[in-house]
Amino acid sequence: MSEKFDIVVLGGGPGGYVAAIRAAQLGFKTAVVDKSELGGVCLNWGCIPTKALLKSAEYYDLMKNRAKDFGITVENVSFDFKKIIKRSRDVSKRVVKGVEYLMRKNKITRVRGFGFIENNATLKILNENGEETEKLNFDKLIIATGGRPKTFPNIPVDREFIITSKEAMSLDERPDELIIIGAGAIGIEFAYFYNTLGTKVTIIEMLDALAPLEDKEVSETLKRAFNKRGIETHLGTRVVKAEVKNGKVEVVIEKDGKEEVLTADKVLSAIGVTGNIEGFGLENIGVKTEKGFISVDKTTYETNVKNIYAVGDVIGAPLLAHVASAEAIHCVETIKGLNPEPIDYDSIPGCTYAIPQIGSIGLTEEEATKRGYKLKIGKFPYSASGKATAIGEREGFVKLIFEAQYGELLGAHIIGAEATELIAELGVAKKLETTFEYIHKTVHAHPTLSESIMEAAGDANGKAIHI
Repeated sequence: MSEKFDIVVLGGGPGGYVAAIRAAQLGFKTAVVDKSELGGVCLNWGCIPTKALLKSAEYYDLMKNRAKDFGITVENVSFDFKKIIKRSRDVSKRVVKGVEYLMRKNKITRVRGFGFIENNATLKILNENGEETEKLNFDKLIIATGGRPKTFPNIPVDREFIITSKEAMSLDERPDELIIIGAGAIGIEFAYFYNTLGTKVTIIEMLDALAPLEDKEVSETLKRAFNKRGIETHLGTRVVKAEVKNGKVEVVIEKDGKEEVLTADKVLSAIGVTGNIEGFGLENIGVKTEKGFISVDKTTYETNVKNIYAVGDVIGAPLLAHVASAEAIHCVETIKGLNPEPIDYDSIPGCTYAIPQIGSIGLTEEEATKRGYKLKIGKFPYSASGKATAIGEREGFVKLIFEAQYGELLGAHIIGAEATELIAELGVAKKLETTFEYIHKTVHAHPTLSESIMEAAGDANGKAIHI
């Protein structure tokens, strides 16, 4: 069988399935190819199932340690680890089914199999045995094959003792001791999850901060919060090697020229992502790659080969599902000739869903200073918020960074309850090039956590009321 399509999308994750839907909406005859379930890592082994795990941990923590603060007596609180894992998997399956429905609704041809690029007009479909089952002919190909955890020879992942995030969210039993290598969002979220359920957690980070891409004050607040929880941190520390010995993992670390040996039941390697660029025929058509990712023109997402495009994790940072989706829509609309506005990569929200949550957008104070901006900075602590006090969430703050002369919002950083939801308001504000005056003069409902944004904007101009 051979069928001709206007657009074929290789990969069914947040970049791929969104590209397919937008293409179908714009009238293109579209097919999406993926060898496994739609939704990619995000829906199957990332964003969605991890949030389900984190919610279970949050509820357990609330009932076990904090219910009494609200006048509620809860006795003999316990958890069933297998049921927590099962709920996470069930949530993932439900969301994936929703994506499958969207394929049918939009009359997109769903092809299950391994796509291999034969030439710049043909994609072969192979089954699990490597046998060709059909061919798809196309005018345009959008590659959205995503990424996978980066591995290093000195930390050999065996998926039993030295694991990736995929294994971490589907273990049969909770480990008593867990070492996490890497303090980005993945490492931080699993540290919170397992620590809350009673695992002794140790984080090792080569840079000098937890969540090192965040504003320095946010990272410092997170470290204090994790230390209170009993999470051990080794910052500015290099992993020399990790080895499995007698059913345990030994991790040799080095800091300031001194080595130390740590041991644990499991080691989670959370040290980055590389693109899935191998094994599907890029070399057949000469698509350029660099440092493990496909090179594209980020105004069109076209590769160096005419009519071949790529979006999402496979083209490199920022490695976020919502970025993949935005790139997918932009790519398809460009193909249609709609001339969409380029994506502003300085205005991508980043979220970490541990407790406390982190939400950020734009420049950190350090980055803004390096770029030569004169700044006005406003802060408002959750401890001064009536709503935060009422709901027992006084830890954290809102920090807004403005350009001093005109008051334009350059960056926003929130750590605390619902930070990942609150950051959206600042995304809109930054998109509209809003100033501290407009944010401060926007009437916010009382009592809400969002008032902290209004107050922080006021603080930047010396007009905050409640601090």
